[in-house]
Amino acid sequence: MSWLEKMFGTKKVIIGLLHLKALPGDPFYEGDMGTVIASAKADLKALQKGGVDGILITNEFSLPYEKQVSKVTLAAMGRIIGAIEKEIEVPYGVEAIYDADATIEICAATDACFSRCVFTGAYAGDLGLVDRDVAKTLRRRNALGMQQLKLFYFVNSEGEVYLNDRSIEDITKTMIFNCHPEALVVAGGMAGSSPQDLLLKMVKEHSEESIPVFCGTGCRLENIEQIFQIADGAFVGTTFKKDGDFEAGIDYERVKKFMDKVRKIRGEA
Repeated sequence: MSWLEKMFGTKKVIIGLLHLKALPGDPFYEGDMGTVIASAKADLKALQKGGVDGILITNEFSLPYEKQVSKVTLAAMGRIIGAIEKEIEVPYGVEAIYDADATIEICAATDACFSRCVFTGAYAGDLGLVDRDVAKTLRRRNALGMQQLKLFYFVNSEGEVYLNDRSIEDITKTMIFNCHPEALVVAGGMAGSSPQDLLLKMVKEHSEESIPVFCGTGCRLENIEQIFQIADGAFVGTTFKKDGDFEAGIDYERVKKFMDKVRKIRGEA
């Protein structure tokens, strides 16, 4: 049995994204942590009641994202997770977006069992240059005694251009050789946009059997069966929100309808 099946109880996994509202220090923070916590609790309840296999908590609305996440952001994330952790019933992870080292540290502080981030590579985009130091990140994980933390590596970054002319096949191969990722993630251009099927296929074909490949964005009711024909799982965010609106809260009915279809595909319904 793979680590994925042991952790989530199924071979085809749906991880719901719990997007935290803007936090203290963020440009669009509205000044009320009580509201942020209440929103996180409501979204958690809807995701779990709807039947997702796991949950990834992210500072999604800390826009524009920092390349080195502020201490106040990590402190706020820790406070929120502390306020909701007794209500979490499924395996959960935490991600401090774009900052791999901060991601490891917030996971250590919150007992997260997995995470997802841009751990490798150098990219150019709206944030300027994003240059990751995976050697430092993995040494930090080891120093914190977090070797059991499963890391989902983005093979490509959302909305950035890789500063190299290497193919996605080569990136996949060398990432596996150099970093020993527990899982790989293929992203679209931004939240809610889907990677091309071809891109998913190329990563899956050049990965190893023991390394799951996930669709990172753009999974919808209409395409999840097709995605499952290629990938081992998916992170799902915007699709679960009211009217499919990125800025809205999680809609239980949308989660349930999606997961009912997933269970049917998996032969559980």
